[in-house]
Amino acid sequence: MIKKLSLLTLLVPFFFSTSVSAMKVSSLADETATYAVETYKEDMINSLAQLVKHNTVAVEGVPSPENPVHIAFKQELKKQAAELGLDFKDDGFVVIIGLGDSTDRVGIVTHGDVQPANKTKWKQSPYTLDLTSKPGTIIGRGTEDDKGPISTALYAMKAIKDKSIKLNKRLELYIYMAEESDWAPLEEYIKTHDLPQMNITIDAEYPVVTAEKGYGTISLTFPNKAVSTQQAYLESFTGGFFGSQIPEDATAIIKNASVELLQQVINKAKFYKNIGFDFDLTDQVLTIKALGKSAHSSKPEDGVNAITYLADLISFKRWPANTSGALVNFINDNIGTGLYADKFGELAFKDDFMGPLTLSPTVLKQLDNGTQLNINIRRPRGKDTTTLKAQVIKTVYDWSSTNQFTITDLNTVVKEPWVQDDAPQVDTLLSIFSHYTGIKDAKPISIGGGTNSRMFPRAVSFGPSMPNTEYTGHTESEFITVKQSTLNLKMYTAAFIELAK
Repeated sequence: MIKKLSLLTLLVPFFFSTSVSAMKVSSLADETATYAVETYKEDMINSLAQLVKHNTVAVEGVPSPENPVHIAFKQELKKQAAELGLDFKDDGFVVIIGLGDSTDRVGIVTHGDVQPANKTKWKQSPYTLDLTSKPGTIIGRGTEDDKGPISTALYAMKAIKDKSIKLNKRLELYIYMAEESDWAPLEEYIKTHDLPQMNITIDAEYPVVTAEKGYGTISLTFPNKAVSTQQAYLESFTGGFFGSQIPEDATAIIKNASVELLQQVINKAKFYKNIGFDFDLTDQVLTIKALGKSAHSSKPEDGVNAITYLADLISFKRWPANTSGALVNFINDNIGTGLYADKFGELAFKDDFMGPLTLSPTVLKQLDNGTQLNINIRRPRGKDTTTLKAQVIKTVYDWSSTNQFTITDLNTVVKEPWVQDDAPQVDTLLSIFSHYTGIKDAKPISIGGGTNSRMFPRAVSFGPSMPNTEYTGHTESEFITVKQSTLNLKMYTAAFIELAK
């Protein structure tokens, strides 16, 4: 997903009123779920290994249907579907793997593309399933987001087929190949194809997701500008990998640096937790490297943002306003190390169910005309888009005017938040979750990111990540535990039966 952050809450939207405690998982569903785990736990992991080895990251200028790696990945899906006795259809950007022939259908929505991976950050290749580096975990790009759920869904369907369970609704597993990069092809696909009447997305977390914040990006450029001074100044400030990842790396290079300046930053660095700094002073050039912790940008609280913490480390002085100096001053003035836009003018707000707006610098891009700062935001309901954009513009231009530094190419793109108010399957899914986890009184939640749920009729998200646990998709250590993968197989098998029979 672009994706995911959850705010577990005790608030239940008015449109879900059935008592979950009064519902039970049928013996048919429970017995088949147990059979699925006992029979296919290892096969499911082997399936995932074959999917992970394909680096299905988007390639700029190459549509998915023309991408050789994507084509090979879809051939692997076709092979696995045939081995499991499931039907297969390749619609270009969308693959459908099905079980049953009813005109009434339940859709299971996933995606096969992944985010980039920095290979230097992984103990083994991110495209080789790693079962040894951390016992009990399955490490690899896509293991949680979203190839792991694909393998789980395949073997849940296989278990149902094995038991010759008569389904009143056909099961269709939708695998979209550009979820991480471009939703436009899916929007076009939906216009000309008949979608299942009820859908679940397995690309977020439990118990059940009924609301998603709107994904957004604020980009602004600090144009090339030199400075002539004998005092210390920032020659460069860099950091970040891609837009939906909290950056764990950032570097500052300070010229005209003294031993006293070095000692000042070293002393300040002692007061930070959960982030490391490396210092090198050579010929009056001080290089500072920050190592934070990557996270999905929809869950910034799970990470440590190297860009903001490095800027904060050197905030003890006002930097001469060349490109990098102005950039660092702007970050410290308007963002800081907080997560909720508290310093960004009047932008901050929250919704009781969906939680607060989050704001995170994620990538500093070096352009021909300057340095572009990209800020990821996730906005709840409660403030219209026009107001939000106006507040961004005012904050940027007020700062620019006050500091006499011209910022260029300001652009704000924000998607609308989404709330599902017509999903009759919610109580069934909640009862399944409670049955297999032992967590009682489970309630619908909101997440910080966007999944394809918002594009499918009567869709909600159901897993694969547990609430109040770190989500590792988009990180440089993506994994899913064997225990969680097994639990997902149980819950998905039961859910497919209960929704389709």
